[in-house]
Amino acid sequence: MAPLDWAALGGYFLVMLLIGLWSHRRIGNVSDYFTGGGRMPWWLSGISHHMSGYSAAVFVAYAAIAYSYGITVYVWAFLPLAFGTAVGAWLFAPRWQRLRKRYAVASPLEYLAKRYDVPTQQALAWSGALLKVFDVAAKWASVAVLLNVFTGMSMTTGILITGIVTLLYCTVGGLWADALTDFGQFIIQGAAALAMLWVVLDRLGDGLAGLGTIWDKLPEGHGQPLVGPYTATFLGAYVVVKLFEYNGGMWNLAQRYMATDSPKAARRSAGLSALLYVIWPAVLLFPPVAAAVLLPGIADPEKVYALMAESYLPAGLVGLTLAGMFSHTMAMASSDANAVSAVVTRDIIPAVVRRARELSPATGLLVARVCTVVFIGVSMIVAIEADHFGGVLGIIVGLVAAVMGPISIPMLLGLLPAFRRFGPRAALSSWALGLLGYLLVKFVVDSTDQTLVIVTPLVTSLVVYIVVGLISPEPDDTADAIVAALSPAPDEDGEPATAVPPPAAAPGVTD
Repeated sequence: MAPLDWAALGGYFLVMLLIGLWSHRRIGNVSDYFTGGGRMPWWLSGISHHMSGYSAAVFVAYAAIAYSYGITVYVWAFLPLAFGTAVGAWLFAPRWQRLRKRYAVASPLEYLAKRYDVPTQQALAWSGALLKVFDVAAKWASVAVLLNVFTGMSMTTGILITGIVTLLYCTVGGLWADALTDFGQFIIQGAAALAMLWVVLDRLGDGLAGLGTIWDKLPEGHGQPLVGPYTATFLGAYVVVKLFEYNGGMWNLAQRYMATDSPKAARRSAGLSALLYVIWPAVLLFPPVAAAVLLPGIADPEKVYALMAESYLPAGLVGLTLAGMFSHTMAMASSDANAVSAVVTRDIIPAVVRRARELSPATGLLVARVCTVVFIGVSMIVAIEADHFGGVLGIIVGLVAAVMGPISIPMLLGLLPAFRRFGPRAALSSWALGLLGYLLVKFVVDSTDQTLVIVTPLVTSLVVYIVVGLISPEPDDTADAIVAALSPAPDEDGEPATAVPPPAAAPGVTD
């Protein structure tokens, strides 16, 4: 890269650190650190939700699919995100906001101790936190691959630089730093992506008209919505997975809704994120789709976006494009770190150490920051050793398949009135048998069918939860009260005249 590119990349990192320092002034307690104190504007929450939803894999793995198969990657990978988030705007987003406001929780799992019981909460918390280490490690490794392509920097150095910068602003500023850096990253990434789009259209020779004329020039099948291994069955499975994943299964995305100040704001936040999932991936993926015409015969399609940037963009814009690629991964990783720290601080530690249930606000905040540092540090170590865990892609696929169904189904369906009598037996059976289904398919059957690997744990968890809940219902007044308190009020944005009493002595750090 040219000196101007290095300056652009260095400036990006500096801005992220300055945002973290500014955000530090807004953090006074654990609630501020994990949920922004419920003061986050809906538009900032929506952009943060969107930016935290996908990583540098867009510019590596998804770009490779766009180059090799065409527009199908947009159809099966991103339209399901838009659909799932749009459904969540109506069904889940307002409930997450009410949960934070009416019960003063700071972790998406905190309410499970009383909605089900402490063992259920702990099972979901421990398994999810452990597996999130590997998930975030895969994101560090993905960014390091890009740095290696652009600069020749070693994987270890790339992981350390990216992880340390993220650790500094995330630990200092909490969720506010996450959201504000997400916004800054959205602007930077937007400028880089639009520059790439403009250059690609110029190379096609038709200007803006190239958006309509390119389809006749693409290889056969590249204009089809579903081709190759990406079948209608695969799409259906992906839609179901993402419906749960993007409405709370990814704990960090639930936090974005919890951080808003009203159910209406949470709905608008989800709606904005859904709209961005329709528009923005199309902008990002058009260049690698067009590369099948402009740069045919690339030996390693995963390098297509990096090669286009190096070949087409002037000095300065290459560094900005690399910063844009960083932005998605750093947004996702920092928000994951904050979410896992919330779960460890509010759910795991208080259940293990009784004294932690009565920490002062200052001590609770210190514990939260220490947990964030430890989590990011451990994930960086795992990233450096990624090859020993099946490589980056193996980590990502395994994590999604293993976690989303078993953890998200009891957590999300537990919010809804239709499942209010589904108790701990249904939740724990769903979690345990879902994970068992994944282990059997992945390691006993040794299936290479990606659809089967993804669908099995989610469908198993869903079926078990419903069947056990229907056969063996567990009516509980506390669970009924929680579900009722999260349902829409006559005045959607109003609060009841008398506050809903919180569940008594739920494990968690109190402010």
